[in-house]
Amino acid sequence: MRSFVHSCLVAVALAAAPLSATVEVRAEGTPEQPAASLSRLTVETASGLHAYDVELAVTPAERSRGLMYRKSLAADRGMLFDMGVAGPAAFWMRNTFVSLDIIFIGADGRVLNVGARTTPLSEATVPSDGDARFVLELVAGQADAIGLKRGDRVRHPIIDAIAGP
Repeated sequence: MRSFVHSCLVAVALAAAPLSATVEVRAEGTPEQPAASLSRLTVETASGLHAYDVELAVTPAERSRGLMYRKSLAADRGMLFDMGVAGPAAFWMRNTFVSLDIIFIGADGRVLNVGARTTPLSEATVPSDGDARFVLELVAGQADAIGLKRGDRVRHPIIDAIAGP
C-alpha cells in the first residue's frame, strides 16, 4: 500500500470516479512501470499558466500504486489522483524513489496545500489541509518553481467535470 494507504482517503470510503475524455499520449514504459496514457493538466498561478502531462490514477489499484518504484520523473510530468469523493487524505512515500511535491486539491479545483519536497522511501504521512478530492504529484520543486499557493486553480477534464469551468 502506498500512502497511509497512499492514494487512499483516510476515514473516507474510496470510489472510482468516472473518467472523462482525455488526450491520449503514450509515455515510455520501463520494466518497473508499463507505458501509460497521459493527458494535459494546467495549473493557474500568479506567475501564469503551467502545463503538465499527467498519468491518471482513478481506480483503487492505480491509486495504491501511484508513482511507486519509479527511478525518475520529468519536470513536465506528474500523476493526478481522483479520490472519488472529497475528504481528508494522507500520502506517504513508501517504495517511491523520487522526491515529490504532493498537491492536495479540493472538489472546487483549488489547491488546499502542498506537501513540498517529500523524502523518498519515507513512511511519514503527508496530510491534506482539508477535504481533498484530487491529488497531484509533481517532481519535487515544481510547486516552488511555479509559485503555487493555496487557492490556485488546477484544470483538467476530470477536475473541471466536478468543479465546473
